[in-house]
Amino acid sequence: MKGEAMLILKNGTLMTMCDKPFKGDIAIQDGKIVAIAKELNNENVQIRDVTGCYIMPGIIDAHSHLGLHESGTRETDHNEKTNPIAPQLRAIDAINPQDVAFAESREVGITSCATGPGSINIIGGTFAVIKTYGNTVEDMILKYPVAMKAALGENPKFRYTEMNSTPKSRLATAAILREALAAAVDYDRKIKANGGDPLSIPDRNLKLEALLPVIRGEIPLKIHIHRADDIATAIRIAEEFDIRYTLDHCSEGYIIIDRLYSALSKGCEGIIIGPLMIYKRKLESRNKLGVKLPKVLYDAGIEFAICTDFPEMIPSSMMPQVALSVAEGLPEEIALKSITITAARILGIDNRVGSLEVGKDADIAVFSCHPLDYRSLCLMTLIDGKIVYERK
Repeated sequence: MKGEAMLILKNGTLMTMCDKPFKGDIAIQDGKIVAIAKELNNENVQIRDVTGCYIMPGIIDAHSHLGLHESGTRETDHNEKTNPIAPQLRAIDAINPQDVAFAESREVGITSCATGPGSINIIGGTFAVIKTYGNTVEDMILKYPVAMKAALGENPKFRYTEMNSTPKSRLATAAILREALAAAVDYDRKIKANGGDPLSIPDRNLKLEALLPVIRGEIPLKIHIHRADDIATAIRIAEEFDIRYTLDHCSEGYIIIDRLYSALSKGCEGIIIGPLMIYKRKLESRNKLGVKLPKVLYDAGIEFAICTDFPEMIPSSMMPQVALSVAEGLPEEIALKSITITAARILGIDNRVGSLEVGKDADIAVFSCHPLDYRSLCLMTLIDGKIVYERK
């Protein structure tokens, strides 16, 4: 609501993700950051003294299933386990804003997440970037659609082997993905030949229609991959169809660094790694480096975001995995950027969130001491300028 009173967080250490940390104040009004300085003095404003605390942008989880894989139940809404090609599915139709995991996210400073379908299907549907506070999905949406989920490797292969259906192999998984993208290209040509309106053709196909933003370059394919050969296959297919894409998890990316360099110079919009602290329970994850991976990628000059892949890791595990990556040699600045501005850039939301800058959304986390200190507690979380969590 316009005309809200200004709020100033005063005397904190500001970690803007644009400059070196400094002691100062940040002013918030009408859901936006309106001023940042070493000292702000205004009359008739609300002051919160945060002396000794650290103020940083709200944390962004770049790959999650928050709100779809609900807490306290085995019944989930993040995988439709009946058809390997399901691009018509939409995350926004299954997110439950009342799930307790949203409150748990706010309690540790997570203010936004990219959430959507799981990796059972080769193509699973559209992802959304949402804030972690709101009564309805419409209240929470930051960007939708943000990506189309795809998956290679063991997950789709094992699921459909159980069903005695295709795909039962990596051969079939790759082939089915190519068939779906090729069909979408043909469908796009048919629509354009009929005036550009999907309703103008008699055999309207919602599955192929959902893939049009991918093959038209409007949204990326968000590809779940772990093993090096699967990463190479994902890049190969994406380059064949000249589409935008991200490489999510990318556990064995360190094995094919040169291929990652090449991909990032073309259609790959970013690499999202994690979860970094889970048991290697699948064959394709047996060569995972865990919290050592960020330093290896950093040393190779590869930029990345770090995610939880909730529910693989719970919200409170986000900062520990980042801190342990720092213990393995990752610079603190790069570590914090991987869950703020770098994550925002990969998701295409860096014009709104990811750093403390005038004009951006006032999504802010206040910590009791340095955020990477294992003793640090999130004391306050703001989303759109509203205090949505405060530790008592």
